[in-house]
Amino acid sequence: MAETKWYVLRAVAGQEKKVKNYMENELARQGVADSVPQILIPTEKIYEIRKGKKVIREKNLFPGYIMIEADLAGEVSHILTSTPGVIGFLQSTNEEIEETKVEGGKIKKVKVMVKKPMPLAQSEVNRMLGKVDEAAAVEEFENISFIKGETVRVMDGPFASFEGTVEDINEHSRKLHVMVKIFGRSTPLELNYAQVEKLVN
Repeated sequence: MAETKWYVLRAVAGQEKKVKNYMENELARQGVADSVPQILIPTEKIYEIRKGKKVIREKNLFPGYIMIEADLAGEVSHILTSTPGVIGFLQSTNEEIEETKVEGGKIKKVKVMVKKPMPLAQSEVNRMLGKVDEAAAVEEFENISFIKGETVRVMDGPFASFEGTVEDINEHSRKLHVMVKIFGRSTPLELNYAQVEKLVN
């Protein structure tokens, strides 16, 4: 197989997963799945508090864009761009090629201009893939607030399942000072928002 390169496809925002699944099935059906080893939708995990419970959802880093590692030889490019929901390649250049046409019973070679997808520079690939790796560890909290004096449960670390009282709140660093009773003694802990959950009365 020829060397693969990374490209970016534009897709209808909100349909990225549907497009990815369709592509994978169509490439496999036509026996060229090996030409596209990776189809990637860059996402990050978002942690939210809903009704006092911490829930996780995925958020697209680049809505409307899909990264693909591919060898575009043969019909591969056509399969990708003809996928429902795909708008086209993000970058392309005009290239002159020769086509054979039959006119009046005679075979003629004519030159036509076609758009050729441009691969991403390696620096761009590294930056985008690096951002995906970083996003795996990103924790964002939306619509969350704590109140001094309220009771919370520790969710992570050596004191998981212990309950404590919020003594101080640092909204800038997203950290709490929580007083937890350990072996009958009040012990102060510094915890980030991801390590605790509100208790619903």
